Amino acid sequence: MQLVWSWGVIGLILLCLEMMSGTLYLLWPGVAALIMALFSWLFPDFSLAWQIVIYAIFSVLAVAIWRKREQAHPAPRVGQAQGEEIGRQGVITVAVSSAQPGKIRFSQGVMGSKEWTAYADVDIAIDQPAKIMAVEGNGLRVAPLRQH
Repeated sequence: MQLVWSWGVIGLILLCLEMMSGTLYLLWPGVAALIMALFSWLFPDFSLAWQIVIYAIFSVLAVAIWRKREQAHPAPRVGQAQGEEIGRQGVITVAVSSAQPGKIRFSQGVMGSKEWTAYADVDIAIDQPAKIMAVEGNGLRVAPLRQH
């Protein structure tokens, strides 16, 4: 019965550490330790050595499965456009050229801000409309808006 409590305490300590770190790396070993508490309660005749081996296998498998899933389904990048802002139109407030960045302003905020540093491959004068072509770091790559 002593091993049941030991595995349970180890699992709870790891889960508490996980809540403080927020990395998810301690979550799976913590869950594996709680599973080992249940396992050692159900099968009390298993030696400590075998329990440690089984715990190590559970921990490694859980982390490996989690990492593989994370790589297959990456989390969305918070605060960065993923295509939805491309094509939005604004007005140049500081002239832009291929040699010098300028500024672009939007009537409604784009990713939390109404004014952005603008980069362009061609010259765009003040008060000219432009559209977003790409997000580049903390600025926007823009192109002049063709007016008909």
